[in-house]
Amino acid sequence: MRVLIAFLWLLHWLPLPILGRFGETVGSLMFLILGKRRRIALTNLRLCLPELSEKERHAIARQHFRGYSRSIFERSILWWAPEARVRKLIHVEPAVPQAEMEAGPTILLCPHFVCLDVAGVASRVIPVCSMYVPQKNAAFDKLLRHGRERYGPVRLVTRKEGIKPILRALRDGLPYFMLPDMDFGEKDAEFVPFFGVPAATLTALGRIAATTGAKVIPVVATFLPNYRGWRVRFYPAWENYPGTDMVEATRRMNAFIEERVREAPSEYFWTHKRFKTRPPGEPSLYDE
Repeated sequence: MRVLIAFLWLLHWLPLPILGRFGETVGSLMFLILGKRRRIALTNLRLCLPELSEKERHAIARQHFRGYSRSIFERSILWWAPEARVRKLIHVEPAVPQAEMEAGPTILLCPHFVCLDVAGVASRVIPVCSMYVPQKNAAFDKLLRHGRERYGPVRLVTRKEGIKPILRALRDGLPYFMLPDMDFGEKDAEFVPFFGVPAATLTALGRIAATTGAKVIPVVATFLPNYRGWRVRFYPAWENYPGTDMVEATRRMNAFIEERVREAPSEYFWTHKRFKTRPPGEPSLYDE
């Protein structure tokens, strides 16, 4: 692991066009070699984008592997490059809503696009709170914490700690950087359509917003064309959210994510088993 970390450190010196192309080349090899992940991605794409041909879905899956690999290697820039270089490569649209973030409790909703770490960097104009998954390897855990902490104060919370530290952080004025669009099982979740397919989806976004009065500001990071960096778009705070129906609030979140996925389909995290948890009596949608 230390050798891999040293290799990543060396890569951050490369110009972004070279680093990006290198990552995409590795991703093309991953698409060929990682058969299980390739099948998961193609299954997800068949479920979510049935209107496309198999050839079109195959092309999106291949491009996803290229983009995912590229994002991993480009993290070397986020972790070690001078902050001035990093900020220069991030194009924010329309602007970081710092005044809104400072005005009251704020949840930054960040769907699982491959460049999500860039969205995290762009959001770091004030201290924030974020979920963190401790890594088994100590060196890699230290590296990830370094990547999260180098842009200023951040309060990291693990899933085992539950929701109380998040509520406390929101009360303390720290925006909560939230990524709720993965299958974490049936606990605290409802089966809500995602591209028309029932998906076990955490209702935490609506529940936290209702409990704290927090506004929800979505943020999505994608690649800029021609290896020029990354685009981070902050969307207007949702109005009349969450309301009184947490299932409907969760449905609204999924619908928003669907719209963003259609805008950059290859950059969504298709290799995750988004539909692993099934409603009672329904068979698995994946090859086990």
